Amino acid sequence: MRNFNYSLIKDRKWDSELLGYIAAIYKEAGKQELYLKQRPEELEKLVEIAKIQSTEASNAIEGIVTTSTRIRQLVEEKTTPRNRNEQEIAGYRDVLGIIHESFDAIPITQNYILQLHKILYSHMNNPIAGRTKNVQNYISATYPDGHTETLFTPLSPFETPDALDRICREYNRVIGNMELEPLIAIPVFVHDFLCIHPFNDGNGRMSRLLTMLLLYRSGFYVGKYISLEAKTAQHKDLYYDALAASQIGWHEGTDDPVPFIKYLLSTILAAYRDFEDRFALVETKRSALETVRLAAQNKIGRFTKQDIRELCPSLSLSSVEGSLRKLVEDRELKREGKGKNTFYFRI
Repeated sequence: MRNFNYSLIKDRKWDSELLGYIAAIYKEAGKQELYLKQRPEELEKLVEIAKIQSTEASNAIEGIVTTSTRIRQLVEEKTTPRNRNEQEIAGYRDVLGIIHESFDAIPITQNYILQLHKILYSHMNNPIAGRTKNVQNYISATYPDGHTETLFTPLSPFETPDALDRICREYNRVIGNMELEPLIAIPVFVHDFLCIHPFNDGNGRMSRLLTMLLLYRSGFYVGKYISLEAKTAQHKDLYYDALAASQIGWHEGTDDPVPFIKYLLSTILAAYRDFEDRFALVETKRSALETVRLAAQNKIGRFTKQDIRELCPSLSLSSVEGSLRKLVEDRELKREGKGKNTFYFRI
């Protein structure tokens, strides 16, 4: 079986692009700390937006969807799920909430990962929720002509519990002894987790929840305010390409995790940059109209009312709608489409 030894990674030489990502993330994390001290109330509104986006996007990547209204009701009001998709979405919401509130009390061990998986399926009857897989799974792709191809074969059910234990032990050891930079250890752990593919179902969603947990435990809180899952969903092809490139030779221990490390670090950095942009809009006291005008100036091409709401968390929905109407009347913006398909662009 593969040897999960992070010490081998520790001695690697990393290229300047990867080291540049790490330096930039530390710089942004330091700035975020200052921002949080300055305007905690306004930024708290970003948390609610991020929770909704994370729950919606992480499930959508797996084809689990419902309407935007229902997502908001499920996440904000904790309303009762109506069907299987909504049961899965409600489970994700619950695990995300636990990670947000108690990340420092959730050790990285197989038992805790199994408990989180059980909560992911707590709204439905899944007989192996909270247990590792009992059948061999495959990572495959279906092509336009209908044929399916196996891209990667994860570990067998028999090998899985021991492998899950070992990646947890190795991760805890190198983090505890400060042997490996957390921003390298975290993507390596997530990549190994995805290669083991420990569950019959829910591996992708669990990997994204564990990414959040590991980042929070190492002091990187950007995912609380800007949805990392939404960024992954936006560039799903890059995520799958990086994963496929890093999986080559994994069983033999000759894999190169760098493509996946760079992918994850670039996503984290992009989220920190978004956070900075949003902070800039709440930093100075401005009228609702001026805030929306600045937010619109940040957008290129078409954008929706929801895009503006995310950039202006301190404004109510009616303030955003009123300001957009005024900017359209003043011919600063053009409005097209109707109802859900309404969008705006700068003139």
